[in-house]
Amino acid sequence: MSPPLLPGSILSLPLFENFNYNTDGYEGDTAEDRKSQDGSETMPFIDESPTMSPHLCARGQDGEAVSPTLIFTLACFSDYTEKGLEMKKLVLSGFLASEEIYINQLEALLLPVKPFKATATTSKPVLTMEQIETIFFMIQDIFVIHKEFYDAISPNIQQWDEKVTVGHLFQKLASQLGVYKAFVDNYKVAVETAEKCSLANSQFQKISEVRYFITYDHSIFYSLMFVFAALLYKPIDRVTRSTLVLHDLLKHTPKDHPDFPLLQDALRISQNFLSSINEEIDPRRTAVTTPKGEVRQLVKDGFLVEVSEGTRKLRHVFLFTDLLLCAKMKKTAVGRHQQYECKWYIPLADLSFQTLDDSDSLPHIQTLPEHEIEEMKIKISSIKSEIQKEKKAQKSQSRNVDRLRKKMNEQESCLLLHSPTIPFRIHNKHGKSYLFLLSSDYERSEWRESIQKLQKKDLQACVLSSVELQVLTGSCFKLRTVHNIPVTSNKDDEESPGLYGFLHVIVHKATGFKESANLYCTLEVDSFGYFVSKAITRVFRDTTEPQWNEEFEIELEGSQCLRILCYEKCYDKSKLNKDDNEIVDKIMGKGQVQLDPQTVQSKNWHMDVIEMNGIKVEFSMKFTSRDLSLKRTPSKKQSGVFGVKISVVTKRERSKVPYIVRQCIEEVEKRGIDEVGIYRISGVATDIQALKAAFDANTKDILMMLSDMDINAIAGTLKLYFRELPEPLLTDRLYPAFMEGIALSDPAAKENCMMHLLRSLPDPNLITFLTLLEHLKRVAEKEPVNKMSLHNLATVFGPTLLRPSESEISKAHITLASDIWSHDVMAQVQVLLYYLQHPPISFAELKKNTLYFSTDV
Repeated sequence: MSPPLLPGSILSLPLFENFNYNTDGYEGDTAEDRKSQDGSETMPFIDESPTMSPHLCARGQDGEAVSPTLIFTLACFSDYTEKGLEMKKLVLSGFLASEEIYINQLEALLLPVKPFKATATTSKPVLTMEQIETIFFMIQDIFVIHKEFYDAISPNIQQWDEKVTVGHLFQKLASQLGVYKAFVDNYKVAVETAEKCSLANSQFQKISEVRYFITYDHSIFYSLMFVFAALLYKPIDRVTRSTLVLHDLLKHTPKDHPDFPLLQDALRISQNFLSSINEEIDPRRTAVTTPKGEVRQLVKDGFLVEVSEGTRKLRHVFLFTDLLLCAKMKKTAVGRHQQYECKWYIPLADLSFQTLDDSDSLPHIQTLPEHEIEEMKIKISSIKSEIQKEKKAQKSQSRNVDRLRKKMNEQESCLLLHSPTIPFRIHNKHGKSYLFLLSSDYERSEWRESIQKLQKKDLQACVLSSVELQVLTGSCFKLRTVHNIPVTSNKDDEESPGLYGFLHVIVHKATGFKESANLYCTLEVDSFGYFVSKAITRVFRDTTEPQWNEEFEIELEGSQCLRILCYEKCYDKSKLNKDDNEIVDKIMGKGQVQLDPQTVQSKNWHMDVIEMNGIKVEFSMKFTSRDLSLKRTPSKKQSGVFGVKISVVTKRERSKVPYIVRQCIEEVEKRGIDEVGIYRISGVATDIQALKAAFDANTKDILMMLSDMDINAIAGTLKLYFRELPEPLLTDRLYPAFMEGIALSDPAAKENCMMHLLRSLPDPNLITFLTLLEHLKRVAEKEPVNKMSLHNLATVFGPTLLRPSESEISKAHITLASDIWSHDVMAQVQVLLYYLQHPPISFAELKKNTLYFSTDV
């Protein structure tokens, strides 16, 4: 069914000679109304400026047609006392005008549908019914959604005052983005179908490059050439624009206004939708014309780490429609334009993905020890704190800030170069193979999928001449979409610093699987410019509807995005990975959600859904700031073990080390010492809480619970116990001395001081600490398997064992969330690392000597 035509937008298509578009009774604007200021004729339904296209008309009191744009523009200069209200009205007026344009663009797309369908059943159809449904899929639905939105919002804004609410309309519009998702999923097929039909049918070819005529009366016509594919792109473009408008509306809406939470929710939904769309669908983004006149479009680009001759090199990789090009930035003199140098390229027709079975051996890869990676993070956070202090100081000089930014850039660039470990191999069937290292399986999957989609087309192998290669490489600087490596120093000061604290995530369930499989999910968050896997659900076996209902506590370090990947578990031993970092399980779907501070910083759980390849994963999340999450809160009940002084627990149990510590250590050493990321990977929060309740209640079946529980939950329970002690294991009283002792430069003085401090601890604290120390050393002995070095373990446990109680923290005046890796935290890690690297320490030996003398000279 053809959509109802809007006033002022009658379209006449001369190429449809047998199709009758009735224009009887239409009263349009005069010719003068269609003149721009310079006298040129305008095309309102095509022009995208918000002040054009006044052909969705409101009616004045005298019945005359009045442009709503004119109404809003004049009204914006009324005598309003609040600037925010005026700005909000300006934003809405511009958006409504562009909504007029958009509705007419949709109308232009839909206009030929009825004639197409009329010929589909004849002997000479222009298009088959299947082709019509494919090319114009969801356009009618999108048209109806926006027409209803326009009709609903227009009267509200015409009667504009501070009481008018529009948030519910934007929320409704955002809630219907599922229709857009279906459109986006079909978009490429629609364009490809249109291209094929154009080649096969000359009549459709003329129509797809149709000269759309807009008439305002019966005598004057204005025309503009419109490429069919560009019109088909409009719905995708519209969501981006709507999201930007929501940003602007929120800026000028008071937080106590009824619209604010509704607009906030609409923005969240829109952002999540945009995050899920693969950027390659934009046909206009970036393209270069070859000497033969062909269009070579840039589909994707980004910075990747290449392993070349055993050395890590930062490259900028460009994926075009027919080839993959790897480049590096040339060193240029100050003031000269930056240029790329091509290192190599592979035609997509010749590109394949190399597996470990195909390769002879994995080349030696230059890697930094884990503790050096952690030290870089600490330095970066410390420099961030210095920059903040410099900015706040009245005598702050920009020269100092610039110096610190340069220093931070060097550290962050080094971190991004050395942190990735996941291999991504590509092979040229006529030449050599290449190896990239990525930090995330999500990222690797994106690159692989983008290449595979392009390879489905009938690609011809291309060989570029030196001139063609030079031209293509030279165009990369202008075509690129990723301009800087993702480091803090490249961000604007106004950009969000991200979230610091703990994100609680419950992964509920997933639906949409067509066949039963063994399914699990992993959670990733960004940290220091790259993504890190933080948690993994259990495997739900042989099902199409896994219901995990697992809760995780994920530490955030300036994070802005949460990714969820859904995998099918591989149990085929013949396919097990030979390379520790190779992931052989199949990705069934992936998606991400922006961690908007205004949305997640709430005491209540926030439920959301990520759609991925037809699969829907339901999850809930809430955020706890670092200030709140690090509080040591004494338990009100002294009968349990959590939040109770360690001396009270050991006295009650008549033991030297708390039962919970002994049992968790025993279980980890029994079956978790080989677990990759033990103590680093989050356990399921609900399992940890169940163990906490069991230990607090001293239930009889605690040993059976431990034997059945996931090992990461047991490790998490041990960490939680130390974190919830009312004062740290190494005590508040001795904390300043530990900080001073670790800072000593003389090895002998440091040795004597650090041993004296241990001896000064209460016996239950000391014995428990030494027990834990020996356990962590045994875990680190398995580092080749579990990837947990002494430094890793010190990073996990140092702040937990030393962080002062709340009263001590308030004395230190720690206010910045980004001070997570402040000098104190660095020192806490170093204290524990010192003892972990020390030869075995005997409780009896410590107590026997009133003074501990070092053997070092």
